[in-house]
Amino acid sequence: MTSRLALTAACLLAGSAAFAQLPPAPPHGPMPPPHGAIAFQAGMVATGRVQQWLINPNGEADGLLLSDGTQVAFPPHLSAAMMQMLRPGDTAQVSGWRAPSVPVVRAQTIGANGRSVADQPPMPGMAPPPLRDPGTLVAMSAGGRIERLLYTDRGDVHGVVLADKTIVRFPPHIGAMYGAQLQPGAQLHARGWGTRGAQGTALEATSLGPTADTVREVFGGAGVPWSPRGAGPMPPAAPMMMPPPPAPAS
Repeated sequence: MTSRLALTAACLLAGSAAFAQLPPAPPHGPMPPPHGAIAFQAGMVATGRVQQWLINPNGEADGLLLSDGTQVAFPPHLSAAMMQMLRPGDTAQVSGWRAPSVPVVRAQTIGANGRSVADQPPMPGMAPPPLRDPGTLVAMSAGGRIERLLYTDRGDVHGVVLADKTIVRFPPHIGAMYGAQLQPGAQLHARGWGTRGAQGTALEATSLGPTADTVREVFGGAGVPWSPRGAGPMPPAAPMMMPPPPAPAS
């Protein structure tokens, strides 16, 4: 009995020591820099007058365009708080992360009008945000002169702002494919799905072209893509191979 008690006590002590050596849970603090960020700048990274909200196709603000061309990116769950704090024409102070030669700041904190909004990680046990209703998206088209390219914080083109301030979004690989045609001053026509609201119009492009008559599907649709960097037509899909018939029973 004595040896059994001694063994039990030794196991408890070993477990307590192992538990004591576990690292503490990370404190609730600022989000870490994005993966692949080249330069982290503490304090103010950008200050300027807000020229335009950058709206995503769901109608949420996920960025700001400053008057000097700096693009400020933040997660869309901060959209309502940002819109309550500032409006176009206000001066914003932004701290966060910025890669060299990329006109995008991944915001950690944005301040304006004596207030500030920070991007914080979710608290333990916090419920996830509700799913978006796809029924709020409508079929849309937009066209005009490209006023500005929109970039990710890695420097990849993932959208444009047209002269009428409409925002056309697409994945970065589409931006790379059509890079020679996506230039400020060039004409662009897009079809896709998005929203129109008081803060702006934005759509996710499913077709692109220099005019309404020359748009082509960008996600594997039929036909020749619109001059993707001089590449030729997309190769035809491989024929579907049918499985051989089962062998007759002997």
